[in-house]
Amino acid sequence: MTTHREFEQLPTFTTIELVPISSDPDEDFLHPVLEMFRPEPKIHEVKKPRLYLIPSTFGEEFDSEFAPQPTSASELPEIQPLIFQFIHNAVEIWAGRRSPQQLQAMCHYKVYSELQKSASSLKEIGRVRKTRITQPLDGVCEATVTLRFGDRLRVVAIRFEGLDGRWLCTCLTLI
Repeated sequence: MTTHREFEQLPTFTTIELVPISSDPDEDFLHPVLEMFRPEPKIHEVKKPRLYLIPSTFGEEFDSEFAPQPTSASELPEIQPLIFQFIHNAVEIWAGRRSPQQLQAMCHYKVYSELQKSASSLKEIGRVRKTRITQPLDGVCEATVTLRFGDRLRVVAIRFEGLDGRWLCTCLTLI
């Protein structure tokens, strides 16, 4: 019997990767020897969103001290209930059942003037079918709302910007 074996091809060794077998990450490393092979936990750093908003000015020029100041969405109230209330009020204004002054504080004056012009332009109050809300940038919220008027569907496009510590409607279009 010989202790020297002859191989036609030398064996190759690769690294061993421990893959968890169960859904519980601690179950595979309960043995004290395996504890030293436990992978380091990944720490995900939560980054604060950057505020890139340049407020809509509608061609107005402001002194830098008096210009509208953008506000982060984290410092503003929840947007979803605000949009639901706003769209219900706007639909009632378009149907002539509500006064446009009730939305004056939430709209830019250009949007408010358009809302006043279109007041009482619809014959009936539309029913909200779907609402889709997106936030493309911090401090900006855009929403589309599908309305049903009898057999007809129409869409409202809304844009809110966080300015001076509140949400301000800068676009309201009934399509």
